[in-house]
Amino acid sequence: MDSELDGVEHRANVAFSNNMEMLTFYLSDSQQYGINVFKIIEVIETPKEITIVPKTHPAVVGIIRFRDSSVTVIDISSGLGMVPIDYKNIISYIMICEYSNTTQGILVSQPNRLLNVKWEDVKPPGEAIQNSGYLTALTYDENNETVQILDIEKIINEINGANTDIRDDIIVAGIDPELKNLKVLVLDDSKSARNMLQITLDQLGVKYEMFEEGEKALVALENSLKDDSQRFCLIISDIEMPEMDGFTFTKKVKAIPELAQTHLVLHSSMNNKTNHAKAEAVGADGFVAKFQPDVIASIVIEQLNKAKEQNFCE
Repeated sequence: MDSELDGVEHRANVAFSNNMEMLTFYLSDSQQYGINVFKIIEVIETPKEITIVPKTHPAVVGIIRFRDSSVTVIDISSGLGMVPIDYKNIISYIMICEYSNTTQGILVSQPNRLLNVKWEDVKPPGEAIQNSGYLTALTYDENNETVQILDIEKIINEINGANTDIRDDIIVAGIDPELKNLKVLVLDDSKSARNMLQITLDQLGVKYEMFEEGEKALVALENSLKDDSQRFCLIISDIEMPEMDGFTFTKKVKAIPELAQTHLVLHSSMNNKTNHAKAEAVGADGFVAKFQPDVIASIVIEQLNKAKEQNFCE
């Protein structure tokens, strides 16, 4: 029990810094990949028995039993167009992960080791690659070997499908016409996440601008202070981002007196108690797990209403 508590405390301390602890792993190629440990529930050896589900995506290996629940196992290698992992004939592993309030099994050839990196050392891969592929960031280990960070959410959404429709009653209730002139700033390094947020905001009919990097978003926020008609009344930010994570971004926003009252909601697939506590500690006005269009829509309406009532955007 003491070791378990020590692990929880260690992860909490990492979360309260601008660092990320990742588990590196290999797929069916020789490249090294990384995943935030906060997304991992457990790593297990691939069981001998996997229930095959007919008429599913080719990357869906099947279903396994984990802690009295059924978990879908996805071969990311196959999803990326690489050679599938031969889990029937070689020892392989499954990372049981939490993504967007769901539990998924990610099939990997071999987990490697834990690596602690500063977010400032996690770099975007370049616009062309980021916008067209599944690579969301790059970093390096102490041997200067590349660690690729995949947009696993995008892969999972493409395999399982993602609901982007807002409930009819929310659409019918609509949004106050005056609120549609208020601007929303969206910050997320994942093109897939930005696209889904764009669909949600378009259904509400609100104005918005989207950014991939925290520094660019900060510049836009500061520039908006020069013209009241350009003020942002709500910010929706991811947590996991290259160079500057969402917690650091939130602290920087709240440290600027003219922006301190701006309603800021953190939007993340890492829906755990530590991140909720951290979001509150750094001054975020809300937290929503990816990707729940009804919840996001309700938060947008609620926060814009608050901004209007407080005359914040007048």
